[in-house]
Order: sequence, then C-alpha cells, then structure tokens
Amino acid sequence: MRHQGGSSTPKLLLLLSAAVLAAGRPAVAAELNLPGSLPQLELHGFASQGFLLTTANNYLANSSRGSFEFSEVGLNFTLPATDRLRMGLQLFSRQLGPIGDYRATLDWYYLDYHWRDWLGIRAGRVKLPFGLYNDINDIDSARTAVLLPQSIYPAQNRDFLLAQTGAEIYGYQHLGEAGALDYRLYAGTIFLDLKQQPGSPITVVNLDVPYVVGGRVLWGLPIEGLRLGASLQALRLDTDLRVPSASDPIQLKIPATLWVASAEYVVRELLFAVEYSRWLVKAESSRPDIFPNSSTTSERAYALASYRVNSWLQAGTYYSLFFPDVDHRKGRERMQHDAALSLRFDVNSYWLIKVEGHYLHGTAALTSTLNDNQPLSALTPDWALFTVKTTAFF
Repeated sequence: MRHQGGSSTPKLLLLLSAAVLAAGRPAVAAELNLPGSLPQLELHGFASQGFLLTTANNYLANSSRGSFEFSEVGLNFTLPATDRLRMGLQLFSRQLGPIGDYRATLDWYYLDYHWRDWLGIRAGRVKLPFGLYNDINDIDSARTAVLLPQSIYPAQNRDFLLAQTGAEIYGYQHLGEAGALDYRLYAGTIFLDLKQQPGSPITVVNLDVPYVVGGRVLWGLPIEGLRLGASLQALRLDTDLRVPSASDPIQLKIPATLWVASAEYVVRELLFAVEYSRWLVKAESSRPDIFPNSSTTSERAYALASYRVNSWLQAGTYYSLFFPDVDHRKGRERMQHDAALSLRFDVNSYWLIKVEGHYLHGTAALTSTLNDNQPLSALTPDWALFTVKTTAFF
C-alpha cells in the first residue's frame, strides 16, 4: 500500500503555527466544556533542530561539509472518550538529508480500548513495539543520546519501522514472585512513500507491504530495575522495478523476519542496556537473470550506559555493531563499528540541548547515493561524526 502525500509547505506552516499557539498556553491540557464529554484533551508538542558534521563520507545528509538538514516538529493529541476508550494522534514533519522534505504527515493515530490490565486493544496506525526503545524513537526528551544505536534503530528507516496500520492487543500481567509480563501483539500493513533515488537507474513503479505481524514481550524480573525482552516481526514487501535492461517491470517479493533480544537494568541514576538482533531478508525475483534470488542475514548489536549526574546534566555512551551479511564480514563495506559519547543539558523543564560524538570504523550503514554514487568499498573506512541538537517540548 502506498502513502499519498499532499502539499508540504501549507501543512507545515499550519503545524508550526499550532505549535507556537499551544506553547503559549499555561498548561498542556485544554478544557473541553462539551455536554457529556470528559473534560480534558491532552496536547503535547516538540520542535528540534540539529546539526551533523563528519570528517569524511556523507552520513544521513551532506554531512561532510556540515548539514542543518536535521529537523523535526510534532504535535500529538490524546482524549479519553470514556473510562476505557482513549483516542490519540500525532502530526509530524521532518527533514533528514534527502528524507522528509518538511511534509506534514499523520504520524500515528489510534483508538485504544483498555478492558483489563491484562487485555486491551488498539486499532489505527499504531507504533511498532520493537526492541526496548523503538516506540520512544520520536521522543527526544526520553533518552540521553541524539541518535539511538543505529544498528537496531536506523534513523533513515524511521518511516518503515515506526508504526503499522492495523490492530494490536496488549496487556500487563503480574506474576507474583516471578515479576510481571508486558506484552504486545500486532498485525497490519505499513504505508511507504514511493520515491525515486536521485541518480539511480532503477525506477520504483509500485511498492506495497501486504502484511506485517509481530510482537514484543518484556519480563520485569523480581530484581528491581531489571527487565528482559524479546521482539519478533515478519513482513513482506512487494515491488515492481523498471530497469534499462528489461522491457517490462521486474517483480520482487521480499519477505523479512526481524528479531531482537533485549536486557535493561536501571539502578538509581544509572541505566545499562544491551540488545542483539538479526534480520533475515529474502528476495524472490520474476527475472533472476537480472535480479538474482537471494537470502541475507544481517547482525546488529549494541551495549549502552547512561548516567544522570544531576537535574540538568546526563552523560551516555554506547558501542554499536552492524554486519549486513553474517557470512561476509571482511571489508569496510561489510561492517560498521560505532563508538558514541553523549552529553545532555536540560536548560529547563521544556528545553534541552545535546552534544554527541561518534568514532566509526566501516561504511556498511552509508549510502552510495549520498556519496556521489561511489561504492561503499571506496569510501573512507575510519571517520568521525559530530552532532548537536536542541529540542523544545511541552
């Protein structure tokens, strides 16, 4: 299924205007004095601007010469329609290098019926529960780092990994002395933009996701602050490609299975997290002579630690690994190691500033189209990334 975008500039202006007006309110909840309705509509919003600079190679944007194409703005609304029924939606716009173009989109929306603690149902465009942090990926105030570990939470794939359109059941169950379980199971589809890559000889004629299914279970152990998790997702992408060497479009079916194992431990002001993931992606082609059938498993992992020094300062670090093909690990284009250090400054309750540095070895997560169509094997193997980001929220 394809996402249909509209005119970008008017929608973005409306979104920014609404954010400015809402930010001027003394409270984030607007009173609705309508007969028979509950009194409060909760309104929250954020706007952020970042800067990316790399010592070599272009990453996420034209970063080798410095790029301010790292912007986000969003407004979200939630309303308790009844004691058990809740509604919510978020408007979102961003620019990340060639992605986004400041178009305002309906980022997520849902109807949520909470029947019991152990059983509820959501329907709409619902955030994907994948790993520990995918469902807070768009909440800058919820983490220390500017960029979450990109091996598992790649920023350029946000539209693909953020949400699915369908239904979800969820619940939270106490297990007595064994702790508690938090589960979410979902099924639906993902809407993707049909966009041609500049300079590419391949034209995408059609792009559909017939299904996506999956779930996540988080186990809160009896040890305070410790939780373990497991996430699984299966989907299929169908696409028709037009290439110069074929008179008719080539049909590709791309089934994928993604899983991640997670652990997190919070003790006082310290947070430790580790995740390990594998993504199995197959390709079934109508023209194997041009696009051969294939099966590839990528390996992704990271270890992370953060510490709240005081009310206005947090520090964090992580080491992230990415191998796009577990059977071929040699060569700069077949790996990426990422060591990151982050500082977060909370200026006040509504404004924060983050500074982050990365040392990277390998080029596997780079794209040729951002690097003058050079092969990844020709790019600089050792490079650094510096980023700064400021976010206002209410």
